[in-house]
Amino acid sequence: MELKDCRRRIDEINSEMERLFLERMEISLDVAAYKQEHHLPTFDPAREREILRRAREKAPAGLAPYVSHLFQQLMEMGRSYQNRSVPCEETLTGQIRAALENTPKLFPTDAVVACQGVEGAYSQIAVNRLFQYPEVVYCPRFEDVFRAVGAGKCRYGVLPIENSSYGSVNEVYDLMKQYRFPIVRGLKLRISHNLLAKRGTAPGDIREIYSHGQAIGQCRAFLAAHPEIKVTPCANTAVAAKMVSESERRDVAAISSRECASLYRLDILSDAISDSDHNYTRFICISKEMEIYPGASRISMMAEMPHRPGSLNALLSKFAMLGLNLTKIESRPILGREFEFKFYFDLEASVYSEEVLALLSELAAGPEPFEFLGSYTEL
Repeated sequence: MELKDCRRRIDEINSEMERLFLERMEISLDVAAYKQEHHLPTFDPAREREILRRAREKAPAGLAPYVSHLFQQLMEMGRSYQNRSVPCEETLTGQIRAALENTPKLFPTDAVVACQGVEGAYSQIAVNRLFQYPEVVYCPRFEDVFRAVGAGKCRYGVLPIENSSYGSVNEVYDLMKQYRFPIVRGLKLRISHNLLAKRGTAPGDIREIYSHGQAIGQCRAFLAAHPEIKVTPCANTAVAAKMVSESERRDVAAISSRECASLYRLDILSDAISDSDHNYTRFICISKEMEIYPGASRISMMAEMPHRPGSLNALLSKFAMLGLNLTKIESRPILGREFEFKFYFDLEASVYSEEVLALLSELAAGPEPFEFLGSYTEL
């Protein structure tokens, strides 16, 4: 058979496949309507296993894996189409629409804002970048920030979520899942760590360094070059500077910010000691209520994946179908569940898009746990 004849036959088959595919998707809506009326879940694992078993039995041995993949994709698209037929007011989409309608057009310039640490902490610097006239409430722990927001003591909370050289702040992600407070704003802040000590202290006098675990991890090369110095983690880089300032010892130093050197009257013994000159930390601003301000172009979410082949690919294919760009994907094991993971996603997308809204609603209605973490602008 000539190539042109092969291509003509493929075109004919493609047309017939498209007709059958559209017919299958329309029937899937009838299935969805029946399931909604009888309060049945969209996902029926027993039926899907039976469909795959029959398809593999009919396929030649060499084509069985391809047939399985084809039918898995067909069933995934069918479930997706069914989930999107759920009325908007009953889904995450309704909550997002309400936030879009009720959120003020301008992000506030002043507010009561909680952050972890003390005066001079990088979180406090982030607060000042996000708000012009904030009233800052300092909390000893990350969870205390969430509690302050949850109790209504503060409208917002600002927390570090990820560092460019040391990775995610997993404790904050875990708290996001626990408290379910949405992100309303983001900020990428350049971090420049410095070695601070009491005035008049010589670098050779230092025997112990205080700092937060993230800052310690971001200065590994500097610390490795001084193995004789003890490194002691503490609650916050600003807390570390405050500890040095208030200590009677003259052989201690802190890894902290230039702002803290001025604030706590300390000398900078060595500046820019981070492993990378391009050291940035992403901060998030959380609120108890969902707020989505005009221009929001980033979406954060969390999803759990079952331990079966193709589960992650099935999720990623949903983003790919809409041409959405993922800017972050990170996995963490789920405690107590063998080889199952939860994934954190950041993507460039707008909830003003009806297709994006439908996708979020579909994910929220799916069989696997899903958390919408917020739609926001990152400065």
